[in-house]
Amino acid sequence: MIIRITKPIQGGTVRAIASKSEAHRLLICAALADSDTFVACTEISEDINATARCLEAMGAAVQYERCDGFSVNPISHKGRKTSQSSQNCVLDCGESGSTLRFLLPICGALGYQTTFYMGGKLPKRPLSALYNEMVAHGCTLSEQGQSPLTCEGQLKSGSYDLPGNVSSQFISGLLFALPILKGDSIIRVRGILESRPYVDMTLDALKSFSIAVTEVEEGVFHISGGQEYRSPSTVRAKGDWSNAAFWLSAGAIGHGEVTCTGLDLQSRQGDRAIIGLLESFGARVTIERDSVTVAPGELRGIDIDAGNTPDLVPILAAVASISEGITVIRNAERLRIKESDRLHTVATSLTSLGADVTETEDGLVINGKKTLAGGKTQSFGDHRIAMTAAVISAACTGPVIINNAEAVNKSYPTFFNDFKDILGGVCDIQLRPTKA
Repeated sequence: MIIRITKPIQGGTVRAIASKSEAHRLLICAALADSDTFVACTEISEDINATARCLEAMGAAVQYERCDGFSVNPISHKGRKTSQSSQNCVLDCGESGSTLRFLLPICGALGYQTTFYMGGKLPKRPLSALYNEMVAHGCTLSEQGQSPLTCEGQLKSGSYDLPGNVSSQFISGLLFALPILKGDSIIRVRGILESRPYVDMTLDALKSFSIAVTEVEEGVFHISGGQEYRSPSTVRAKGDWSNAAFWLSAGAIGHGEVTCTGLDLQSRQGDRAIIGLLESFGARVTIERDSVTVAPGELRGIDIDAGNTPDLVPILAAVASISEGITVIRNAERLRIKESDRLHTVATSLTSLGADVTETEDGLVINGKKTLAGGKTQSFGDHRIAMTAAVISAACTGPVIINNAEAVNKSYPTFFNDFKDILGGVCDIQLRPTKA
């Protein structure tokens, strides 16, 4: 799909879609629970669908109802011990790293013989730290780096040691799995735990289902074995700060203020930091109850440590591209192992639209301009690159054309509908792909 933007966002009010990160976590807890759970989640995406269908393949019943959310009938205790563990579960993870990394240790804990199919670049994304710990604790896994990946054996409780600078999803996956084993376990994180807010989100989800995890010291988690997930009956995936960041940034660089509603100002989502970052750039930010409004201001470059907010880097780079002076984004090396090499694709995409962006080993250096020219770019199969290109059109003097824009389906399928219908942008959609 090709999107041609001839008129950028004009301003308006948009409601934040449900958090993909929270929905993953709540669906998994619901599938492991003792009774049915309704997971309120008003929007779904390719990644959420991947988790839902994999949980169904594991023995849960997951039904999306009337655009309100998911009814989850959990994996039965009987199924855990007999019918499922005696056969091969086939899980199609699509391109969802969260689905794979969360469910791999869970399947090991349940003793399932599991085949994981992966799409896109997911087979090549790092897995070694989790892979090695699972092998050391009783599981047999097929060779890394290819699809499918098979897992057999029974994961055992014990002491787990993981680096903090690769993926917090490894830690979250084990936090889901270890409570249902018989013995107690410890997870020790080496070095600084980057993307710490995502682990906090996992701990919050577990607490909602009566699972206790104790952080005995920073980066050391004690998990008692033999725990049971207890359904709270209904849980809700709150508004997604990661995707709201695109609209709020549009308010900072565009032609009118943008208000995003449905946001929890006390959320543990790390990307809530977008508020302070936009203020640091010089945008005018107003907060009222569950909404945030951003209006243009005199933007100036800033220094950004992206260690806890890597998903914000693409849109922050867009804001920086029209902020006076130089912006330095650092501590973002992990972005090279996302859906794309996100440091490279951010730099390439914004540069093709007229920005001055230079890659460094662990980040970006952006020399701001007053306006950008616009032109042709592509998503590189990465949802955040496609959305960034659409938002930066607000600072371009000419049209912006985005090739392979369907990448937004991974996290925000209605992105371009909101762009047009709510925020006043004008874009034409061409279904036949052509080269950018």
